[in-house]
Amino acid sequence: MKKALSFSFAAGAIVIASAFTVIPNGTKPATQKRVDAVTAPAASKWTVDKAHSSIKFSVNHMVVSEVEGSFKSFDGTLENNKPDYSDGKISFTIDVNSLSTDNENRDKHLKSDDFFNAATFPTIKFESTSFTPQGSNKYKLTGNLTIRDVTKSVTFDVVYGGSIAAQGKTKLGFKATTTINRFDYNLKWSKATETGGMVVGKDVEITVKAELNQAS
Repeated sequence: MKKALSFSFAAGAIVIASAFTVIPNGTKPATQKRVDAVTAPAASKWTVDKAHSSIKFSVNHMVVSEVEGSFKSFDGTLENNKPDYSDGKISFTIDVNSLSTDNENRDKHLKSDDFFNAATFPTIKFESTSFTPQGSNKYKLTGNLTIRDVTKSVTFDVVYGGSIAAQGKTKLGFKATTTINRFDYNLKWSKATETGGMVVGKDVEITVKAELNQAS
């Protein structure tokens, strides 16, 4: 199953730039100020705003189409000392039992030992090893991804959406994408179609969109 770890990780294209507050009695809304990466706060810890973030995946089905899913429960943090986040340490955990493809029977199958075995391995983990600027608000995020009892290094392509000061908070936004081979993580179910193609493809696209709040 193609897993688009839609790691919305400080949210990818980020709903960040549109934080609105409705204020009664005709008062003016709080001022919002966009902050450039080079002037963003250093020596900071950031936590994922789960209401404005997402982790999604997609995988080919019957060769000709794709099935998408998401994880509804997750946590994540970013810690940095440099204002360009190049020393950023990123950590994510995902509750496998929160998996949803909007189909109850399929979700049960995905949580079974054919795929994630959520009963034995209820958590997916990611710990970064490097976060390297590529220019033009792009980064390469490399780290260790653990699914079931397998840990492998993966690299995400990351787009930095920027930072903003709004409603008394500073927020960041990122979008991270990668593709993994599900067989590498023992998501082993395999069945061929009549024409020899795979019912469920081996490559899983993961997309993480994350909006992050500066920890107080």
